[in-house]
Amino acid sequence: MHSGKQNAKGAGLGLLSMAIYATHDAVVKQLGYSYSAVQIIFFAALLSFPLLTVILLRDPRAGSLRPVRPFWVILRAVATVATSVSAFYAFAHLPLAQVYPLLFAMPLLLTIMAIPILGERVGWHRWAAVVVGLIGVIIVVRPGQAELGLGHLAAVFAAFCGALASVIVRKIGHEERSVVLLLSPLLGNFLAMGAALPFVWVPLQLPDLGLMAVVALFGLVAAFLSILAYRLGEAVIVAPMQYSQILWAVFFGWVLFREPVDTQTVVGAGVVILSGLYIVWRESTADVSQNTPVLRTRGRTETVTTPRPSILQRALNAGTRR
Repeated sequence: MHSGKQNAKGAGLGLLSMAIYATHDAVVKQLGYSYSAVQIIFFAALLSFPLLTVILLRDPRAGSLRPVRPFWVILRAVATVATSVSAFYAFAHLPLAQVYPLLFAMPLLLTIMAIPILGERVGWHRWAAVVVGLIGVIIVVRPGQAELGLGHLAAVFAAFCGALASVIVRKIGHEERSVVLLLSPLLGNFLAMGAALPFVWVPLQLPDLGLMAVVALFGLVAAFLSILAYRLGEAVIVAPMQYSQILWAVFFGWVLFREPVDTQTVVGAGVVILSGLYIVWRESTADVSQNTPVLRTRGRTETVTTPRPSILQRALNAGTRR
């Protein structure tokens, strides 16, 4: 049973985690002025690999790296890599305050995907929240009023692929070893980004390589803080902290990139956030959700550089059981 003090600490750590995630995204945007998403992801993932390897080597359990459900593991790896490329491209080409509301559509898409993949039964309350949230996305995108670019499409595609990767973890997570679930996106990144790298290569400046290391470090630190937040606080309290990223997006966008925020973006973001909060609240209600796909996603879209906290926690827990 979580006390009020524990929930407050969990919420605080959740806010800190999301602040670091948002800083991670601001650095990605800065790098996006000079490098393609492919090059940023390749090196950031490569630089995060040594620390993840140390964590994975702590797992004393016998077993192979052969997946139990290879189709789903490969599909999740592809979806995670696609989420990374799409999200990083969106950060580089759209104002930060526009990217986040589109990424926040992930819980809405996750609710829909949980029906065919997990057999989740969704009542009219959550369906209504999905519809309202999608209206919020339309308000942000404002088709017919503003010029739509590849950045908007990339952000929506990142939300779709992120939802797909998350719902797959809910489906196979209890069967697959954490080492398989953590390494498969990294391997997918190495193969896909490595193959594409010669076509987009730009000579690396040493300070920019340092920023890519910051991206790798911040992704892992934020994931660890998210784990601590969910250990201390209830998921229904900690999960909504993800939406604080929109405040950081406005701040970083204005201070670092001179990006103005218009009324329609604020209104659309508010609609998407409220619908997401309602879905989180409904899933936390007894006998409403069989799988609680949104509540267990732990708030952040998973990318190659920002591993899913629940899988990382499993790997850490396995290392303590000797």
